[in-house]
Amino acid sequence: MKRGTTLFLKVAVILIGIPVLAICIFAVPVLGEIAAELLPDFAFIKYLVSIIFYASAIPFYFALYQAFKLLRYIDTNKAFSHISVKALKNIKYCAVTISCLHILVLPLFYLFAELDDAPGVIFVGCIVPFASMVIAVFAAVLQKLLKEAIDIKSENDLTV
Repeated sequence: MKRGTTLFLKVAVILIGIPVLAICIFAVPVLGEIAAELLPDFAFIKYLVSIIFYASAIPFYFALYQAFKLLRYIDTNKAFSHISVKALKNIKYCAVTISCLHILVLPLFYLFAELDDAPGVIFVGCIVPFASMVIAVFAAVLQKLLKEAIDIKSENDLTV
């Protein structure tokens, strides 16, 4: 494959990481302060919010790195290899981790909804875990398909 065929996707992977970095730098400290103001009974809430959001950024960037590696494998004609399957497996695990971390924050969304009398806040809190689980299932399906394609390819290579 030509090198430029995945250039658009590589740029998209980089551009996806920039807003999340901006959120980590600018929005997470503000969210921690808002959580501390809304729930003054829980002194640790500011730190809990920050820890969970920053902890979920780590697997997010690892998954972006794995996606970038996968695109590099496609460029170098190594798409149908076990390293590609491993990259998809890592993306799946990262998505599950992000989903689990954000599910831990859902009780906070419930408390915010109770304080503001806005039940829609709970649905907003479900967006990230749901999207992460969709990505995890998609990566698992791609991983399985790629593994089966590699098995068929190796079987065909032996049938000469």
